[in-house]
Amino acid sequence: MYDIIIVGGGPAGMTAALYALRNGKTALVIEKSSFGGQITHSPKVENYPGTLSMSGNEFADSVMEQILAQGAEIEIETVTGIKSEADRKIVITEEGGKYESKAVIIATGVRHRMLGLEGENELVGEGISFCAVCDGDFYAGKTVCVAGGGNSALQEAILLSEKCKEVTVLQDLPEYTGEQRLQDVLFTRQNVKGITNIKINRFITNDGGLCGVEIENRDTLEKQEISCDGLFVAIGLIPENEPFKSLADLNSYGYFDSDESCGTKTPGIFVAGDCRSKQIRQLTTAAADGTSAALAACRYINEL
Repeated sequence: MYDIIIVGGGPAGMTAALYALRNGKTALVIEKSSFGGQITHSPKVENYPGTLSMSGNEFADSVMEQILAQGAEIEIETVTGIKSEADRKIVITEEGGKYESKAVIIATGVRHRMLGLEGENELVGEGISFCAVCDGDFYAGKTVCVAGGGNSALQEAILLSEKCKEVTVLQDLPEYTGEQRLQDVLFTRQNVKGITNIKINRFITNDGGLCGVEIENRDTLEKQEISCDGLFVAIGLIPENEPFKSLADLNSYGYFDSDESCGTKTPGIFVAGDCRSKQIRQLTTAAADGTSAALAACRYINEL
C-alpha cells in the first residue's frame, strides 16, 4: 500500500508527488499518456520564477527527474475509478490495475477543445497556441488570429492587442457571446477587427509552420484567406472529472468544486491543478495546488 496515489502527471500531480516524498510519504503517480500535461505544448516558458527560459518539455523532464530521484514510482495507465473504503483507497485502471493507498490526489488537468482540422496537433507550438499570457510575447509586433467569441477568447484578444501588430477575432456564431464590457474594450482598439458567422476550413502552412487560415462565411459560403503568424484557439477547456464525481462534487462546468484547500467531500480524496474550479490556470497555480493538496494529504495520513 502506498501513502499517496496521484492521478495525473502534469505540473500539479508531479509537484504533489515531490511534496509528499519530501514529507516522508511513499507516492505513486499514474499518468495515462505523457508526463507534463498541457505545458509540454509550449515551446518556450518564460514566466516561471527563477528560470529565464525553458521549453515545456524541459520543465516536465526536469520535474520528472526530480521526483524519481526522491523515490516516486510511476505507472502509465488510465484510471477509471476510485473506491473509498474506510482508511484505504483503491485506484482502478483500464488496464486492470488495482493500487491501494491511504490518500489520493486527483490532478487530471484539462484538455483544450480543438478545432478538429487536419494537421492541428502538428501545429501546436508551431503557430497554434492556447494561452496569451504564456505565448503572447512570442508574437509581439506580429499578426495573430483568435478563434472563439466567449469571455476567454475576448480576454486573450485584449492581451494580444497590447503586444501584436494586428489581432483578428474569428467567431463561428453570428455574434460574440462574451460580456459586452469586454467587447467594448476590445473592439475600440485600432489594431483589432472581428469576423463573425464563419468557420475555419483549414490551416495554411509554410515550411511546417502556420502562416494563415482559410475561413468560410456560414451563410454565403464565401471563402477568404487570412494571413497570420499565429492562431490562438480559445473555444473552451474540457475537464475529465466524470469518473470521480461520486467522490468529489463538480460545478456546472464539470470542474471539481473545491477551493484552495484542495479538499473534497470524501475524506482522503484531494484535487489539484486545472481540473479544480479556479480563476487562473497557469503553471505556477498548478504547482501551488500540488503543494497544497500534498500537504493536506500528509496531514490527513498523519491523523489516521
